[in-house]
Amino acid sequence: MCGIVGYTGGAEAAPLLLRGLRRLEYRGYDSAGLAVLSEDGSINIEKAKGRLSVLAEKTDEGRKLSGCCGIGHTRWATHGEPSEENAHPHYSDDCAVVAVHNGIIENYQELKAKLLKNGYSFYSQTDTEVAVKLIDYYYKKYFGTPIDAINRAMVRIRGSYSLAMMFKDYPGELYAARKDSPLILAKTEDEAYLASDVTAILEYTRDIYYLEDLQSARLRKGELTFYNLDGDEISIEPKRVEWDAKAAEKGGFEHFMMKEIHEQPKAVKDTLSSLIREGHIELADAGIGDEELKNVSSICIIGCGSAYHIGVAAQYIFEELCRIPVRVEFASEFRYRDPVLAKDTLCIIISQSGETADSLAALRLIKAQGISSVAIVNVVGSSIARESDHVIYTLAGPEIAVATTKAYSAQLAACYCMAIKLARLTGHIDEVEEERLVSELSALPDKIARILEDKDRLQWFASKFAGAKDIFLIGRGIDYAIAMEGSLKMKEISYIHSEAYAAGELKHGTISLVEEGTLVIGVLTQPEVYEKTISNMAECKSRGAYLMGLGLRNRPQIEDTVDFAVYIPEVEPLFSASLAVIPLQLMGYYLSVAKGLDVDKPRNLAKSVTVE
Repeated sequence: MCGIVGYTGGAEAAPLLLRGLRRLEYRGYDSAGLAVLSEDGSINIEKAKGRLSVLAEKTDEGRKLSGCCGIGHTRWATHGEPSEENAHPHYSDDCAVVAVHNGIIENYQELKAKLLKNGYSFYSQTDTEVAVKLIDYYYKKYFGTPIDAINRAMVRIRGSYSLAMMFKDYPGELYAARKDSPLILAKTEDEAYLASDVTAILEYTRDIYYLEDLQSARLRKGELTFYNLDGDEISIEPKRVEWDAKAAEKGGFEHFMMKEIHEQPKAVKDTLSSLIREGHIELADAGIGDEELKNVSSICIIGCGSAYHIGVAAQYIFEELCRIPVRVEFASEFRYRDPVLAKDTLCIIISQSGETADSLAALRLIKAQGISSVAIVNVVGSSIARESDHVIYTLAGPEIAVATTKAYSAQLAACYCMAIKLARLTGHIDEVEEERLVSELSALPDKIARILEDKDRLQWFASKFAGAKDIFLIGRGIDYAIAMEGSLKMKEISYIHSEAYAAGELKHGTISLVEEGTLVIGVLTQPEVYEKTISNMAECKSRGAYLMGLGLRNRPQIEDTVDFAVYIPEVEPLFSASLAVIPLQLMGYYLSVAKGLDVDKPRNLAKSVTVE
């Protein structure tokens, strides 16, 4: 969610901090701020409500804030409305300690009451100001080092946080601490950096240090020192990031989302190539042994948003191929239950960022029960990747737009591979069928590319419905899973009320919402339920709905029922979600463009949801 950057070195800090924050805009935010330690020893702070451009203009692109050590922040409001007052950085009463924060401090009211009794005052509505002043309290009370004060505060704070701090008494130094919210560090010969996401600092170095929970760090020019909760120095090895900074640029496209839609053939191809060897699925690189998979009696798939929709589609595929029960859970619900899981259950955690707070909490609940876990994530070294028993990395590269496209497709491809492998190991498919399915998988990237070559009709169609109040999507089986993801794309970037329904449920109340001119999109890729869904669409048409049909090329009779038809290439029905989702992604994109909205940064949303 919130974006954090920090720098100490020989260059002017503020312009570098703004540059880093621009690379984090995709995370979602409502205000921004900078704090820079000047040569005279004072810490100068500037904040602005709204887009980063407001802060850049206010500081003359950072030139008004002179100094070579600083921190910056883009805020996504949790406690307190979006305002300049609530924007980060926050500071102690005498501005001796300044900090930025990502996460939520659950016991901030209790801590605030303690600080009020000790003479502190508060100017904002945020939990972050409480954290800053708690650290200041311990720093002044015990006359220790910044690390001593930070560790004492970490013991008292409940919740999630990544903190970047400056202490007036320690010029040229930054301090960092982390629990449940991501924070990375890096260094070059004469500089040191910190950020909430690797994209902010990748242009300077690809060697990244990941803080673990309840660890802290000190940053000096060209130097990083790490500490545990006892204040002892510890060693952390860097991780190498393979993709470069150019991968996080638009590359000639108007929006990141459209660029990432067009990158899906490569993302799927690269992910499949990492899991297919000579026509067979191999999961050894993920650390998943054949014997462990053979003993799986059930699967639980956990995710949020689009990751949950991947799970719904995968549920049909695992059950069809492997003949074992599969359940799909919202991470946000799963973590607050006392789930009953057999010891030989395999839990699959799906998260693009690998930092999703609810999914991470669900993973820890699973581990506490001794249940085996596999993470499917897109970010190397992320928290979920590090804490899972096994990890399958999707090779989608950085995904900047808030609305996921290529990560969705790559993670769905990884689920296909897991299902085929498990089915082969358990004897539910033979070698010939495995080779056929793998061949079908290998053809997906070219088929996705063919869909992208013919998108002009969708742009025209979307422009007709830019003023729509409601859009309904219906389907059965895997088609219902496709409809769920398509509906999310409509609502999250075009702000049109959109819902996905299991087509057979229309008659149980939902059809009463259909009126003259309502757009109903039917997903029709599953042959065994095709006629039933067509009948459901006809029921909507008789009530005045305008119908769009999304189906396979070998069924042109769709046009006998619908008003507008979109076709995808022939595909193994189990894998149809990989193709049918593309027109729906494009539809959501074109609706947003037609309405003049901010496609890549939709209101109220964040890319990496690191709070509950």
